[in-house]
Amino acid sequence: MKTRVYVETSVLSYLAARPSRDLLIAAHQQVTHEWWGVARERFALCASDLVVQEARKGDPEAAARRLAYIRGVPLLDLTEDVRRLAGAYQKRTGLSADARVDLMHVALAVVHAIDYLVTWNCAHIANEQVTRRIADVNREQGLFMPLIVTPEVFLQIMPGGTPWPETP
Repeated sequence: MKTRVYVETSVLSYLAARPSRDLLIAAHQQVTHEWWGVARERFALCASDLVVQEARKGDPEAAARRLAYIRGVPLLDLTEDVRRLAGAYQKRTGLSADARVDLMHVALAVVHAIDYLVTWNCAHIANEQVTRRIADVNREQGLFMPLIVTPEVFLQIMPGGTPWPETP
């Protein structure tokens, strides 16, 4: 069975965005494209209706590009267990109500036992303090904890080896 990877909306945004003149953002875009090229072939990607809803927002042309990337990607069910778990995460992390959707992405990956959640949202998802508190909730409830990483980190730790040769 292939390793399962939840693709959060920020990844689609980096994939679909026009090349940035900001060097850091441009580097993130390049890494995201490299990751996508490998991940879509080697892993079982998934998303959710939340990702679709977020991807539809904003400029219609950009939205169409974002949606094209996840066309055909299986969508996870947004269950009552997911909503409850996101509420528990929100209480534990102290994040605002605006961050609830971000926490629902994590809850989706947890409830559906997805191996990795890949995101560029380092404020509310791939954030060490937030992740530690989410892991505490999961441990207390006996729940699975996916590895939450950026595409850059995923390329470095990729199961089955990296696409780049090892450096001496």
